[in-house]
Amino acid sequence: MQFPFSKTYSDTEQQILVKQAIDGNKEALNEIISYHQPFIYNVAWKMCHNPVDAQDLTQEVLIKVITKLGQFNFKSKFRTWLYRIVVNEFLQSKRRKGETQFSDFDDYGERLEQVPNPDLSIEEEINYQELSKEMQIQCMSGMIMCLNREQRLIFILGGSFGIDHALGAAIFDISPQNFRIKLHRARKDLFNYMNNKCGLVNKDNPCRCPKKAKALKQMGVLDDEKMLFNIKTKTKVKDFVEENHVEALDDFTSTYTKLFQEHPVKDNFDKDTIIKELINNDKLSGYFRL
Repeated sequence: MQFPFSKTYSDTEQQILVKQAIDGNKEALNEIISYHQPFIYNVAWKMCHNPVDAQDLTQEVLIKVITKLGQFNFKSKFRTWLYRIVVNEFLQSKRRKGETQFSDFDDYGERLEQVPNPDLSIEEEINYQELSKEMQIQCMSGMIMCLNREQRLIFILGGSFGIDHALGAAIFDISPQNFRIKLHRARKDLFNYMNNKCGLVNKDNPCRCPKKAKALKQMGVLDDEKMLFNIKTKTKVKDFVEENHVEALDDFTSTYTKLFQEHPVKDNFDKDTIIKELINNDKLSGYFRL
């Protein structure tokens, strides 16, 4: 997966592709979409708490980007322009199923407490290792869903993927100080909950992923053969996070943030399907000379 917020990212190269796409070069448009679509999908995946909803949201956003591409005036950075559209669409899109499951952290905590904590033998701990990882990622993904949409997006981009405050502020069209404050509040809400409930953060908390995984498997909620989050991949969020020592020192929750950065990024979905549908769509092609 390409990381559009890497220090090696070249906005000049992207703008050249945009000019070519507007002039009718289908390969240039394909290259733009191919570059940005995986990252947009992974943000959507964390935003929606569901891979199918994430794919739908990604396609909706890319259609919006394509239809507006001719409006880019080349006076600003293309990356900022593009991800402003992405953020606005994510914030304004229809509510997805995952967003209606939990009303707030109290509701989420109460539901989790209702799941039993059965004892595990040493053999069971080994057998439930992968399903326990699925439980851990699903649970932490659920925590993010307890944030409001803006908090959720700011945390995903600024907390998990480590986008710096200046760039984050430009994308959200707010001041760097405001972005910093909003990110701090999102982190504080998440980690206050984790300190009080999560055994990964506070060993005194009774909640343990392997025990919950066993209970949820017995209840038919988790299935070893149908894991949505603990997918087979070597790539994790942390692989795309670049060091920012100033922010790390300023952030008292940096230790907990690493738990979210251990989550996988998904790149084994059918990327070509969305891209081909978009590029070969006659209505969308009419916006250019394709």
